[in-house]
Amino acid sequence: MDRKIEKKFWSPKRIAYIVGGVVVVFGIIYQIGFADHRSTMNVEKDRLSIATVKTGEFTDYILVSGQIEPAQTFFLDAVEGGMVAEVVRESGALVNRGDTILSLTNSNLQLDVMSRETMLYEQINNLRQTRLFLDQNDLSQQGQLAEIDYQISLLEPQYKRFKELHEKKLVSDREFEEVREQYEYNLKRKELTYASYKSDSIARSYQLAQLRQSENRMQASLNGVGQILNNLIIRAPISGQLAMEQIEIGQAINPGQRYGQIDVLDEFKVRVPIDELYLPRIGAGLRGNFTLSGETHELEIYKIYPTITNGRFEVDMKFTGESPSGIRRGQSVRIRLELGQSEESLLLSTGGFFKDTGGNWVFVITADGNAEKRNIRLGRKNPEFYEVLEGLVEGEKVIVSGYENFGKNEVLELN
Repeated sequence: MDRKIEKKFWSPKRIAYIVGGVVVVFGIIYQIGFADHRSTMNVEKDRLSIATVKTGEFTDYILVSGQIEPAQTFFLDAVEGGMVAEVVRESGALVNRGDTILSLTNSNLQLDVMSRETMLYEQINNLRQTRLFLDQNDLSQQGQLAEIDYQISLLEPQYKRFKELHEKKLVSDREFEEVREQYEYNLKRKELTYASYKSDSIARSYQLAQLRQSENRMQASLNGVGQILNNLIIRAPISGQLAMEQIEIGQAINPGQRYGQIDVLDEFKVRVPIDELYLPRIGAGLRGNFTLSGETHELEIYKIYPTITNGRFEVDMKFTGESPSGIRRGQSVRIRLELGQSEESLLLSTGGFFKDTGGNWVFVITADGNAEKRNIRLGRKNPEFYEVLEGLVEGEKVIVSGYENFGKNEVLELN
């Protein structure tokens, strides 16, 4: 007879389905919660520049180029114009103060000087004539007073005698009155003449003082006019090395034209152009140094020119010690200019990564030999290192070469 066969619940097929479903569920959960979904890129490790984060002394400095210049320069500008008659000193020559450099000729200027001198001589002569007239007037008034005194000296005894005789009735009233009137007339005349002389003397003293001042001024002007022709002989105002443009005999030089300069060779400075971004951080007293012929020379900023031209401003730096021997005007030097004090910091080498990330993130080498993206924060920068503020620890390795080929990938598999 037939027998009913019962089906088992845990059949191999059902178990296989259940196991398969569990595997799929766990796979989905892993992919959602645990799998690495970051974009990945394969990169040749040999093509990368890798630097190790380290602790060291961070020196805040920049590298700038400067040009050697004399500490003192005297510019040569023509006071008077003219034609070059003789070139006595050539460019590059060493000159002493007072040495003749050029001589000029200017016939128009010579005629003008002669005309001015003639006019001034005439004015001086007029002043002297005026002073002579005042002196003669003074003498004339003194002569009048002397004449009056003489008349009084003659009339006074006569007046006294006639007065006595009149009192004794020995002379008539008419004779006595004539003598008295003459005597009193001369006394009154003396009084008025003396008052006039006194007033004129005060005015004359002021006039004479003014005449002397005017004459002195005209004499000074005459001397100045005479010195104008001396300006056609150009002499060195100070000792040093002459630097002058090419000048030929017969060449015209205009008044005020700058034709050269004299450099004092006893001391030098360095003129340094600096990017305008550093202007707020630059101040007098900042130091720098450069190496020349194996020797390091210290410099110090002593003058700042805040005017910005083509994105740069300039500073003058002086040597803190003696100027190096053998340097020349116009020579260029590479200066390490310190912007602040050195201090212990976490350091990361500079590289091309900064222009791609702005210093906000980098690729850090992980324990498995790959590199992953990590956010960081950088501080100050010098030509060698960045100051690390957050995101990295000492000993970690960072890719510092450019990231332009990595796209938006977050993980780099290094081969």
